[in-house]
Amino acid sequence: MNSNLELVKNVLKYTFGLVPIVAGLDKFTNLLTDWSQYVSDGFAGMLPLEAGTFMMIVGIIEIVAGILVLTKTRIGAYVVAGWLVAIALTLILSWSYVDVAVRDIVMAIAAFSLAKLSEMTPIKARN
Repeated sequence: MNSNLELVKNVLKYTFGLVPIVAGLDKFTNLLTDWSQYVSDGFAGMLPLEAGTFMMIVGIIEIVAGILVLTKTRIGAYVVAGWLVAIALTLILSWSYVDVAVRDIVMAIAAFSLAKLSEMTPIKARN
């Protein structure tokens, strides 16, 4: 693969591998933010558990998704893209944190781009 394409692929791979792992781990500590604030009141009312506990489950999913990106990049990137779209749709439907929803859609497009880059077969360098 062309060195610039390989660089972009690696930057995206480590971004979408490490950031979900860090965010997932933070669901247990809330050092970066109180993650339960992103669960709308309507959705929280439908949950059979507390919003904080729900976010810990979300954290586990994010950690697994990040590991998947690092180990099976193409599949993991599609998982992360789908996950980000699901988060964005939840935020849009509750009309809360719409700015975060827009950011997540942009990140989903980047994760999708990583998946497509990962499908490319390496091209031998030409002299």
